[in-house]
Amino acid sequence: MNNTAVKRNPSQLRAIAHLSGPMMVLAGPGSGKTSVIVERTAYMIREGKIPASSILVVTFSRAAAREMKERFLKFTGEPSSPVTFGTFHGIFYGILKQAYGFDSGNILSQEEKTELLKELTLTYGGELAEEGDFHEEVAREISVVKGNRISLEHYYSSCCPDEVFRQIYQGYIRACQGRRKLDFDDMMLYCYELFDQRKDILEAWQRRFRYILVDEFQDINRLQYDIVRMLAGREENLFIVGDDDQSIYHFRGAKPEIMLNFTRDYPNAQQVLLNVNYRCSPQILSGALQVIGHNKNRFSKELSTPNPPGPPVIGREFAGPREEYTEVVRRLKERLEQGEQLEDTAILLRTNQEAEGLVGALMEFQVPFTMREQLPNLFRHWICSNILAYLHMAAGDRSRKTFLQVMNRPKRYISREALAGEAQVSFQRLKEYYRDKDWMQDRIATLETHLKILKTLAPYGGINFIRNAMGYEEYLQEYAQYRKIKPEELTEVLDRIMESARGMRDLKEWEAYMDDYGEKLAQQARKQERVQEGVAVTTLHGSKGLEYEQVYILNVNEGSIPYKKAVLPEALEEERRLFYVGMTRAKRRLELCYVKRQYEKIREPSRFLEEAGI
Repeated sequence: MNNTAVKRNPSQLRAIAHLSGPMMVLAGPGSGKTSVIVERTAYMIREGKIPASSILVVTFSRAAAREMKERFLKFTGEPSSPVTFGTFHGIFYGILKQAYGFDSGNILSQEEKTELLKELTLTYGGELAEEGDFHEEVAREISVVKGNRISLEHYYSSCCPDEVFRQIYQGYIRACQGRRKLDFDDMMLYCYELFDQRKDILEAWQRRFRYILVDEFQDINRLQYDIVRMLAGREENLFIVGDDDQSIYHFRGAKPEIMLNFTRDYPNAQQVLLNVNYRCSPQILSGALQVIGHNKNRFSKELSTPNPPGPPVIGREFAGPREEYTEVVRRLKERLEQGEQLEDTAILLRTNQEAEGLVGALMEFQVPFTMREQLPNLFRHWICSNILAYLHMAAGDRSRKTFLQVMNRPKRYISREALAGEAQVSFQRLKEYYRDKDWMQDRIATLETHLKILKTLAPYGGINFIRNAMGYEEYLQEYAQYRKIKPEELTEVLDRIMESARGMRDLKEWEAYMDDYGEKLAQQARKQERVQEGVAVTTLHGSKGLEYEQVYILNVNEGSIPYKKAVLPEALEEERRLFYVGMTRAKRRLELCYVKRQYEKIREPSRFLEEAGI
């Protein structure tokens, strides 16, 4: 036994000493939940004389399972242990492997899955296939349907017309079955069906894993929970640890209500609240609790901290994003020049698309940074490809490939047959093709005139002309309706593209800037593989489980935090939980920054600022 055991508070001790029967541990941020799981596991073996091989500790990521195992071995001082530490997918795959003889060749790789979904999108979704991230959204929705065992006819897609989603979904299922391949969700579905149909196999696994501990329980989906309940069986030795206030993965199918209803499923479950936060200063904890207290659907909790008082949580207003990014980066640069390290600091954003301007400023000031998620290149977005296609055509490009990108964006009703399979497009031949349709001839003539005007404009004015005079923004509005997304999600991309072209003299200069930006992004990604240094830049989602001395949360404005998609009360509650997660990453200093204007529009400060007492 390792003698470096830390003194535990009464709530932690109660959870650690719990031996049998169901227990729910509500673990606030920074309350030492990993230590509780590790030490309870050791206590069960040492004091409870429970065989180590009958204990299963499950969490969501391989990294978390590995860390848990390492901490357990360090705590016990043992070189190895028969306790099973694993992820849901890893455990369920192990069960299927024994039952059906599956091997790694039966697992659908991420590359195969992407290719398959791209193919199906092209077949059933037409122009949706041109959108870079559409197949990712479809993959997420397929996962939600499987993970919550929703019947397809009762599922309404939030990313495309229902019929298109159903065709892609059915095509995907057929292809996986045809190849005898399982994706991650199938591991759970097959495992559920196996346990449901083969009680003898279920009983064998119940005998093997008599004690189950589940970490991050607030992230569980319906299918995972149903399997865990089957495994726990009649003995009900189910020990769950989580924080309903940190349930932020609804888009992956996580359901906080599973945790909220746990005591209904297990009426004799004991409850413990880990109510001491060892991470945050009293000022940060107080502000975060005021915010989360506005959520209705939660367990009410009182948290305290033994930490000494720190500076107040600061709200900072800026004229616009450029000023916001520059000021934050300038202050980081000053710290660097004074010989300070920045590894103890994080800058958090709601989405990684918002990181563009910030990354530009960090590069400009030569402040080292590490991005926890890959930054998408704005200039690879399909909207940017469309804009460039128009500008290239204005500069004289008549290739079929370029013309196809924009000929019906907005709708001009030009058919592919009209292009007669030629590599170069001639407007004269197009007019010939539609010689008996005056209205089509007018459309083609208007497009020609527009391209002549476009040729005379600098990129910023050109994009403005494409979006307003040529009707491209109207096309985006219609397309958003088809995709069931808010038009602002697309017009904002257009705003950001337009903003990047401000001050550029011509297309050549703007394209050189894009190439340079892309190369710098690639360099940063390569550098990060070798060394992670400087300030951490991440999304609120990506920050979960991490902690820093100093945290900046940027763009704390309505539309960013809470995000514009969050319209329904439950979506707004999730946004509040996400902000709470962001706030509680900070140990000593927390700054909440917001802007007055962006893209020449007024931006409102987030309602969460007022809730935090700012």
